[in-house]
Amino acid sequence: MGSVLEIKNLHASIEGKGILNGLDLTIKQGEIHAIMGPNGSGKSTLANVIMGHPKYKVTGGDILLNRESMLPMPANERAKHGLFMAFQHPVEVSGVPLSSFLRTAYKTVKKQAEEKDRQKELESVADFRKMLKEMMNMLRVDDSFSKRYLNEGLSGGEKKKSEVLQALVLQPAFVILDETDSGTDVDAMKTISQGITSIHEQNESGILMITHYNRMLKNIRPQFVHILVGGKIVKTGGHSLADYVESAGYSEFLEDGQHA
Repeated sequence: MGSVLEIKNLHASIEGKGILNGLDLTIKQGEIHAIMGPNGSGKSTLANVIMGHPKYKVTGGDILLNRESMLPMPANERAKHGLFMAFQHPVEVSGVPLSSFLRTAYKTVKKQAEEKDRQKELESVADFRKMLKEMMNMLRVDDSFSKRYLNEGLSGGEKKKSEVLQALVLQPAFVILDETDSGTDVDAMKTISQGITSIHEQNESGILMITHYNRMLKNIRPQFVHILVGGKIVKTGGHSLADYVESAGYSEFLEDGQHA
């Protein structure tokens, strides 16, 4: 049985302003979910709250991974439990080559696996480099990409490829994609979508895609599409719901006085 991520009656605020207002969502490992909604509806807030960003305060409800509350855990502990977030605006880290960053993170994950199964051994540096090169080829980036400092000087599309590469290496149980389609051209979006599909297929990761638009969802078809308005999910459907929103907009889901 795979892992289950449950968000129950979640309320959260930032600087005293309520953003999430009773949000409920359950994602099982292997499922693909998409969150859509107008600006200011709470989409990115949801991603950050799940990952434990200290800027956001949970004022009610809970986030459970396999029935264990994530709320007491800092972000790094949540990551160790199998949660991964691809950021909308990845941070640049000067002086840290991407390959070194990935190797360190990978060893940490494999060490945890070893603690559960002493028969497993850490892959050699050569094996890791071979694996990394295969993943980079999938994302259509050359060898120099891994030697560059983490996200420094990268284009928008390259930064998103870097985030997907990290998920490919770490093989988390759940991947949260915060507007991964922003700042990318058509070709980069197709390549990134292939990488995300590979993450889902190889590791049966649960995927939560947060997006404004339907273009990414045409490459990665979610089983569940949720419309988020006013900090809570107001409509859930299949992929056809994303098609409908693309043509009709969010107007009918808004309450009086709200604007898309």
